[in-house]
Amino acid sequence: MNSMHLIRQSVAVALPVLATLFLVGCGNKEEAASPATTPAASTVATAAAPTSAAPENVLGKSTYGKTCAMCHAAGVAGAPKPGDKADWGPRIAQGNETLYKHALEGFTGAKGMMPARGGGASLSDEEVKAAVDHMVALSK
Repeated sequence: MNSMHLIRQSVAVALPVLATLFLVGCGNKEEAASPATTPAASTVATAAAPTSAAPENVLGKSTYGKTCAMCHAAGVAGAPKPGDKADWGPRIAQGNETLYKHALEGFTGAKGMMPARGGGASLSDEEVKAAVDHMVALSK
């Protein structure tokens, strides 16, 4: 491969990621601070709901919706879409610790790249891991 092709390929992967990071930075900060969307408020609402076989991962679902969905819902930069068992299967087989590490630290692989913390630098380790758990649960 010549260097110009590699540059074009790198730009093709980097541009969607950079655009996503820009959009993440422009997110609605008021919504994040709203009591109705805080994990504690959501947990209270979940506790009042009828119990199901497995408790809902409220923190993971919320984190996914606010940050991760921007790439994963559309498959931007090779992000596996939640529910795509064929794409998630090999990733899930690596184990949760590997998935957490790639989500927390970032990862570049044959199919694309994952920015550290999904581009949400302010996300806690707990939020990132919960979002991974949420996507894995949807993809089994």
